[in-house]
Amino acid sequence: MPKYCATICFNIIAYFNTFNKFKLYCYYIFMKKLYKFLGYLTLIAGAISMLIPFIYMFSLSFMSEGQIFSKTISFFPDPITTDNYKYVIKNVNILRYFINSLFVAIATTIGQVIISAMAGYGFARFNFKYKEQLFFIVLISMMIPPQVNIVPLFFVMKQFNWLDTYYALIIPGLFGGFGVFMMRQWFKAMPDDMEASAKIDGCNNFEVFYKIALPLAIPVIVTLAIFTFITTWNSFMWPLIVTNSDAIRTLPIGLANFKGSFREVTDWGALTAYSVICSIPVIIVFLLGKKYFINDILGGGIKE
Repeated sequence: MPKYCATICFNIIAYFNTFNKFKLYCYYIFMKKLYKFLGYLTLIAGAISMLIPFIYMFSLSFMSEGQIFSKTISFFPDPITTDNYKYVIKNVNILRYFINSLFVAIATTIGQVIISAMAGYGFARFNFKYKEQLFFIVLISMMIPPQVNIVPLFFVMKQFNWLDTYYALIIPGLFGGFGVFMMRQWFKAMPDDMEASAKIDGCNNFEVFYKIALPLAIPVIVTLAIFTFITTWNSFMWPLIVTNSDAIRTLPIGLANFKGSFREVTDWGALTAYSVICSIPVIIVFLLGKKYFINDILGGGIKE
């Protein structure tokens, strides 16, 4: 009888222990799903908060002046009008500004990617005198505000007679410490076996660089290209300083000139239409490169 009672008590205790473990497991699953839901909810709220201004700008570009200044806020133009875009195309040299911005952004992006890839590969895979000191200088250049370099760069451009030319808009942007650092970190993670195998097959250093290293670095190259293109496309201060003629100006300069001063009336409908046109290439570039940016850069590096 005592043995039977002890067995019953043991079973009861085991049952309650199992039940408590089950409750803890359910609580863990619930909290895990709750944190995941709150995380997604926060991301969605952040995305909506960033999208609303752009959507409203896009909507304003199709509104008439009366609807823009109406007391009620509306996200849907009624009626839809394209007069703002017609006014911008007719009264602003926007096609020339667009071509200038596109040419400068593409040339700067290609040049910086090439220079950063070659410099980063050199710092990562070769040993030479003062290597660490030179790379330290590259890192320091990332810490210097770009506004500090404007005055000396301006005088350099003046000495070369490059003011109001494409050279002044493109050449100063060809080197970037951030690009060299990012490419160097990527190439440094490349397995040594790949480089050794290529050299056994008869490749020299340059062939290893463009046949082995560059194809592996496509994700980081695309990411650097996106950053460089967007930065150059949105650049305002430097083009404002080094350009004088309307034939060399870029879209941000045209946008600033298009806005009226305190003595003039700003056509907000046309201004939002101009802003939408300025935003289109940036969105296209990101959409074309988001596959590499999201899947490869955020997902991981080189896998052996």
